[in-house]
Amino acid sequence: MIRVVIADDHELIRNGFAGLVSGEPDMQLLGAARTAQELNDLLRHETPDVIVLDIGLPDRNGLDVLRDIHASNTTVRILILSMHPEERYAQRAIAAGASGYLTKDAASDELVNAIRRVYGRGYYVSEALADELMSDLGNRDALLPHTTLSNREYELLLLIGEGRTMREAVERLHLSINTVNSYRRRLMQKMQMRSTSELIRYVLDNHLIE
Repeated sequence: MIRVVIADDHELIRNGFAGLVSGEPDMQLLGAARTAQELNDLLRHETPDVIVLDIGLPDRNGLDVLRDIHASNTTVRILILSMHPEERYAQRAIAAGASGYLTKDAASDELVNAIRRVYGRGYYVSEALADELMSDLGNRDALLPHTTLSNREYELLLLIGEGRTMREAVERLHLSINTVNSYRRRLMQKMQMRSTSELIRYVLDNHLIE
């Protein structure tokens, strides 16, 4: 029996996926969480085999949650669920310890198969992403500058690419203005760029946002 926990802040998605999992004879839904805090509370009492984790939880970035879970429990398999296309977060999620990456527009048809795949110690990614990951393994020196950023720095880069002000970034990231400015300085240093316009052009040229 595959024991599953689902963490997603959208009630319709959470309930829909819970229904899919509960309807499978080889799966048991241990619980569903809306926030990172609810997930932490749930994991104190339950030991799942697979966690279906939304990357966009309201109280904490899903990649940070992923790293924490993976650091404390190396046996649980984590399937990232995201509204974002693979090219934005998938490589970062796999590098952080995820066993798979599934976009929400495909999840209703693929979720059950993805859970079985990662439970069987496999990985669930698209064929295109698998090819890209293998290519990167053989050519580490060719990685793009944004792949060197921390999760917070990368989040800020995307917000800058969307044309968000630092004040808007503060509200989105739930951080102080000083902390956001510090992240901005670091990401510009790592990417060797000197202006906001350069960052925006980079984000658009590399298709990091829709």
